[in-house]
Amino acid sequence: MSNGERNTKIESIQNILIDKHIDACIISSSVNQFWLCGFIFDGYIYIQPKDPAILFVKRPFNLKDDRVVFLRKQEQIPELLQKMKHTLPSRLMMETDYLSYNATVRLQRALKIDEIVNVSSDLRNLRMIKTSEELAQIKMSAEVHTEVYKKIPSLYKTRMTDLELQIEIEREMRLHGSIGIFRSFGENMDIFMGSILAGDNAQAASPFDYALGGEGITPILPLGANGTILKSDTTIMIDMAGNYRPYMDDMSRTFAIEQAPDIAYFAHEISITIHNTIKAFAKPGTPCSDIYNTALEIVKENNLEAYFMGTDQQAKFIGHGVGLEINEPPVFTPRSKETLEAGMTIALEPKFVLPGIGPVGIENTYIVNENGLENITLCEEELITLK
Repeated sequence: MSNGERNTKIESIQNILIDKHIDACIISSSVNQFWLCGFIFDGYIYIQPKDPAILFVKRPFNLKDDRVVFLRKQEQIPELLQKMKHTLPSRLMMETDYLSYNATVRLQRALKIDEIVNVSSDLRNLRMIKTSEELAQIKMSAEVHTEVYKKIPSLYKTRMTDLELQIEIEREMRLHGSIGIFRSFGENMDIFMGSILAGDNAQAASPFDYALGGEGITPILPLGANGTILKSDTTIMIDMAGNYRPYMDDMSRTFAIEQAPDIAYFAHEISITIHNTIKAFAKPGTPCSDIYNTALEIVKENNLEAYFMGTDQQAKFIGHGVGLEINEPPVFTPRSKETLEAGMTIALEPKFVLPGIGPVGIENTYIVNENGLENITLCEEELITLK
């Protein structure tokens, strides 16, 4: 990360502090530390409206940065600030969406803070608009993602299970540089490297706030593959993470096992039609709700509403932003308040679940440019046959 980009990001937070009349901000989450610094550490970024940022670091002890001040515990922060001639804050912004209650209270007591204001949503909104360096990383991730997906037909073997296929794909992912971890925002969003759904497992409801669910292989992680044998006349959807750079892309592709019923091909084509229709009109200034409602209109026109984004449990969104986390804003729902802006990176995933057959549809990642949407997940979109 260049010094100019780093300083611009710090200044964007300082502007929020000034606008909201806040004395300081403490940032401790790994994802926002990386966004601001290009590295993570055990400690806190301390930002004031005008002074340079301070990095209060516990670990690693050998971190090299001219802003670092080492400490053992957060209770030392007030003394260190006073030694540096900084006024102690009375109003403080913290990432209360990330911090535990105990961590929040401990910091509040250490600094004797009168008022804490949540900064998490402000940071997520700032991260919606990507820099040119961030967009380049997302594009690189999408290129590698595509190369791995092209190998999927060669990894398939007759009568293998969804889990066996997932393991083969995960191996290719790691060989191609996958980081492994799948960063998501929110509670109960743990997931490892992505999801595969085959046959009626795609109907299984999950507590996770993703587009589709799946039973999973254990109640401790009720999502995705469950050991379903891949058999003829069913489909399988691959939604494995594009985490080949710190900034991620997102892509889903669907495969027919030997063959599939006609309705599978029909519904799959409707998913592609939705993508093409949205690409034709979406641009900076387009309301995100218009994108969802356009998709739903096409679904209703083709009598597929009962299968759209699930069956018994249907997701009420068709897309989301992507970046350092896989589920960044904006979110495409019927009542989204956001509008598209140049520099956003979004994933659109209109999907269907067909009882007795399985899931169909595609997910692509797009960069919002001045003139419209640029698809960066350039991989075969048709329903591909595995045999």
